Amino acid sequence: MPAEGLRDAISHAYLADEDSILEDLIARARMSPAEEKAVDILARRLVADIRANRHRRSGIDAFTQEYSLSSEEGVMLMCLSEALLRVPDAETADRLIRDKIAGGEWGTHRGRSDSLFVNASTWGLMLTGSLVGADPKSWDFDDIWRRMVARLGEPVIRRAIIASVRMLGGQFVLGRTIEEALKEARPLAQKGYRFSFDMLGEAAFTRADADRYYAHYRNALRAIAREWPADGAPVHARPSISVKLTAIHPRYEYNQRARVMQELLPPLIALCAEAREAQLGITIDAEEAERLDIHLDMFEALGASPPLANWNGLGLAVQAYQKRALPALAWVADLARRQDRRIPVRLVKGAYWDTEIKRGHELGLSDFPVFTRKSGTDTSYLACVRALVADPKAFYPQFATHNAHTLAAVEAFAGQHRDFEYQRLHGMGEALYELYEEAQRPHGMGMPVRIYAPVGTHEDLLEAGAVRPLRGLVANAGVWVSDTLASR
Repeated sequence: MPAEGLRDAISHAYLADEDSILEDLIARARMSPAEEKAVDILARRLVADIRANRHRRSGIDAFTQEYSLSSEEGVMLMCLSEALLRVPDAETADRLIRDKIAGGEWGTHRGRSDSLFVNASTWGLMLTGSLVGADPKSWDFDDIWRRMVARLGEPVIRRAIIASVRMLGGQFVLGRTIEEALKEARPLAQKGYRFSFDMLGEAAFTRADADRYYAHYRNALRAIAREWPADGAPVHARPSISVKLTAIHPRYEYNQRARVMQELLPPLIALCAEAREAQLGITIDAEEAERLDIHLDMFEALGASPPLANWNGLGLAVQAYQKRALPALAWVADLARRQDRRIPVRLVKGAYWDTEIKRGHELGLSDFPVFTRKSGTDTSYLACVRALVADPKAFYPQFATHNAHTLAAVEAFAGQHRDFEYQRLHGMGEALYELYEEAQRPHGMGMPVRIYAPVGTHEDLLEAGAVRPLRGLVANAGVWVSDTLASR
């Protein structure tokens, strides 16, 4: 099909009927009896190993399992993490904490986890809920403790909760600066992990914002190049950085296409050319659904530029929760052939689901650009896995997941095609991939794992949608879902 027809297919799927699209995706994702058996065996083994090795799970993984969106307390924590750091005044923050913490049955979570981190968090939430939700006369603490709390009051509680939310978000950040991140990465790199560094920032509202974030990317590239000098290894085996185009242009939207192409393309080509010279990869990171058209235009223009001709290091993130994911992969495969290169594709489930749904309501759209059911996203992901492993000349697949069943499905679909990698978020999925490696090593089938490593301050984390990883942490939805123990 001509490139124009492939783009038309992408457009037609934008607000297409969800059930109709899923009929085709289910057929593509359906497993043969042999595949189903292989997936079941590996997924069950990984889940059993993780449960038997709870001490190897990170505090974040354990916290996610205890406070999922299926619990009322998980919803409360999601709401709190969404809003607390953005509240500008102390009085409103106190009211928010009182509203979200006081009503929770935190005691039901007491002692249910093997993680000291989780149990300590639960005790803290129980205490805070008691303090902010009850009449002081009803407290059953000893008299000294009552007097101390009365003296400290809500400001101390507020500061403690804010510090806790910041600490929770900080679990997802490898370092405040690229130098800190590189130092933290060294011991993991010695174990064989690869890295994709994400310089936090996607809220460029002004040219000054964009220039600042562009400088972060350029400085990060140079620091990574010093840490990992060019050694002739394939670019896919080398470190990379993830670039958010909304971070380096304040009007990255389709109705500003001409301006964006004129202002953003030249500096972006220069950045990628510098990465190519250092043998480092660049992944153009995912954006909201309404930016996909300009996103693909920009990606095509980058690959067609002379400094980046035939370069295999220029990659793209594709979100499986979009109805256009599979048509987008067909277009990317065609682009790879037209530009004579192999394109790294980071397949993710998607990190903007709530935003997409809200945006659809605001605009009065006839349908949504994303699947409204998690089962639809999971089916789309598996169909996309098949498309990626079926065309190794066009794609270098990078499967981002923390789900044991999804990982097992990738293994079954890939078969003897072993030229791909997995990706996980820093701070999540450690046990899954360590145990996967142990299970596969005796058979010589283990695959490389790349850590997606955010770099920045708490302020950058907030501007970059700080609550996005926290939402994933409690909502069990999106790209960096910690649903490791889900068998289906």
